Amino acid sequence: MAQSNIHAYVFGEHGDTSFIPWSGAYISGVSVDEYYDLEKKLGKDIEPIDKEAMLQYVQKSGGEIISKKGATFYAVSSSVCKLCSLLVSSSESISTVSTMMHGEYGIDDVCLSTLTLVGPNGVQGKVPMRMTKAEIEQLKKSADALKEIIAQIDLN
Repeated sequence: MAQSNIHAYVFGEHGDTSFIPWSGAYISGVSVDEYYDLEKKLGKDIEPIDKEAMLQYVQKSGGEIISKKGATFYAVSSSVCKLCSLLVSSSESISTVSTMMHGEYGIDDVCLSTLTLVGPNGVQGKVPMRMTKAEIEQLKKSADALKEIIAQIDLN
């Protein structure tokens, strides 16, 4: 039976340094690893999540779509529609949105995708998620990769 109550996120920049903070990934209120163990105890024939394969899929799917279709504008349009619905809704919602970092996780002066509270008044702030030290380092690596690209831009 397919599970529909899954909460997981992709953080960082949109590309090779994006990552999945598995410490914050849950299925029906339990961590993905605990969920696998619970299902096995219930006699379900399931395979553990291949975390590395899932990460590769996340990081490479945009490039694959571009190589086959020439662009990813449908996915971008879908994301824009979702954000617009958050802006015109009557309540706020948490979404992974790229916004300027102001010291969160020890990162400044670059926009990264993290949990953000968005609603009728726009971005209301970031929602800190507990992450492992290794995950925070991955986010910093993503920030550094973007900062390197930004430093190459000639704005004169």
